[in-house]
Amino acid sequence: MTQAPLDSKKLSTTDAEDASREEEFQPWSAEQAQAWRQSQPVFSVWRVLAAQMLVAVLLAGVFAVWLKSRAVGLSWMYGALTVVLPAALFARGLTSRAASLNAMTAAMSFAVWQGVKWVLAVLLLVLAPRVLPELSWPALLAGLIVTMKVYWLALIWGKPKSASQSKTAL
Repeated sequence: MTQAPLDSKKLSTTDAEDASREEEFQPWSAEQAQAWRQSQPVFSVWRVLAAQMLVAVLLAGVFAVWLKSRAVGLSWMYGALTVVLPAALFARGLTSRAASLNAMTAAMSFAVWQGVKWVLAVLLLVLAPRVLPELSWPALLAGLIVTMKVYWLALIWGKPKSASQSKTAL
């Protein structure tokens, strides 16, 4: 008796797994795809930027009053603006008509605007000591980090309501 080489056993097992995966995969109909799209949250980048600014202004005011330091509030706001201004420019660049002509221009536009965003953010950080004479670096960095983390709030706020949550009994 001759035995099949070990590699042929692996190949036959892999073929069987591939065949079972193909049987399990069912493409969606147009109606199923449309239903899935409607169940997904729609994020507006402008809404996220507005939420970032709202959080920044509220917390800057709270810290300025609580710590009785105008410099802390201004430093917090500057840190927040270091996030929001480059992100707004990035969003504006990506929503232009030129950025959506085809896949190649979309990818190139993304790369260019991401580079512009990074350069502007670094430039704002470098200029911070000149712009704010009484700069508080801890407040600036805290404002920058907290403002960036507002994206997570957008993910939480943007979750679609489940069927049980949308039908509330009175």
